[in-house]
Amino acid sequence: MSTALATDYFNLRDQFTDDELERFLATRRFVDEEVLPQINAYWEAAELPWPLMRRLAELDLFTEMSPLARGLVDMELHRGDGSLGTFYGVQKGLAMKSIELHGSPEQQQRWLPRMARLDAIGAFALTEPDHGSDSVALETTATQTPTGYVLNGAKRWIGNGSIADVTVVWARDTADGQVKGFVVDTDQPGYDATTMTGKGASRAIWQADITLTDVKAEHLPGTSSFKDAIRVLVTTRGTCAWAALGHAVGSYDAALSYTSNRVQFGKPLTSFQLVQDRLVKMLADVTGMQLYCMQLARLESAGEMSDTIAGLAKLNNTRTARRVIAEARDLLGGNGVLLEHHVIRHMTDIEVIHTYEGTETMQALIVGRDITGFSAFK
Repeated sequence: MSTALATDYFNLRDQFTDDELERFLATRRFVDEEVLPQINAYWEAAELPWPLMRRLAELDLFTEMSPLARGLVDMELHRGDGSLGTFYGVQKGLAMKSIELHGSPEQQQRWLPRMARLDAIGAFALTEPDHGSDSVALETTATQTPTGYVLNGAKRWIGNGSIADVTVVWARDTADGQVKGFVVDTDQPGYDATTMTGKGASRAIWQADITLTDVKAEHLPGTSSFKDAIRVLVTTRGTCAWAALGHAVGSYDAALSYTSNRVQFGKPLTSFQLVQDRLVKMLADVTGMQLYCMQLARLESAGEMSDTIAGLAKLNNTRTARRVIAEARDLLGGNGVLLEHHVIRHMTDIEVIHTYEGTETMQALIVGRDITGFSAFK
């Protein structure tokens, strides 16, 4: 645990409850003892780490916890691997959260206990082939029939989409033109998901291209407009800030360990002034990211989180994490591109978090609209 405490330079752990501290330390032990020794092989082969994914349920990580505890778990999982962290985020943060917030009691009872045990895998289908940042303009349709809704359209970049038992699909109701959420049992005819290949990042999680052809779906009764999708995304966008912090901490830890043990010109790299200067600046960036995340947790606990606050935190932390990881890669020299040191995996995986749930540019425009009153994109 010494590395974990050394990275916490401002003693933020003193603000954790006993439960939050135990969640943090238990997840860190799992990452150190099980994830890091195994994950590179899965990442390189682009295979799902099923044994590690199953362990998330065994560690009771899909149950209810405080915003700070959940953030700490997200951070630690991403410190281990971005793919594993993304799988957790899709399952707990997007799919389960949608059903928890907007589902009927029957839908909640049917799916949430099974999903918490990982007896059912979930996916969240919002992004479309022609609508990434402009997600509100989605074209997938939902048409009400005498026996329920029928969906038609296409989705892209859907995490877990090809392995899911249930997918939350956001589609436009042809009756009133509003975007609403729907629950789809993926065993039905017309649901066709193909795993995307050729990715250079987050290789140990599968994203899918999905086509929906007259697929029967159940309306999530708590959804009536795109604002209801935003309610889900506000929480998970804040999670992106924690995820970026995890990638940065993992890279900082690797750089500090490597430079402490690497001897050049007759002494450890950490004895050189330039290396110390760079390590301290990395620590300053990591500490700033930690403070952002701690305040996010406080605001969410108080019910004061907004999409603009979450967006600013995501923008700051993904941008800062990219800088920290680049410094770490450089400090490792040529060895920095080897998977065995983990930094190159963080360097590619941070690009995914930088992009999904709204790029840095989109977050800047959303926050910019909030502080100026002018919309620069709509």
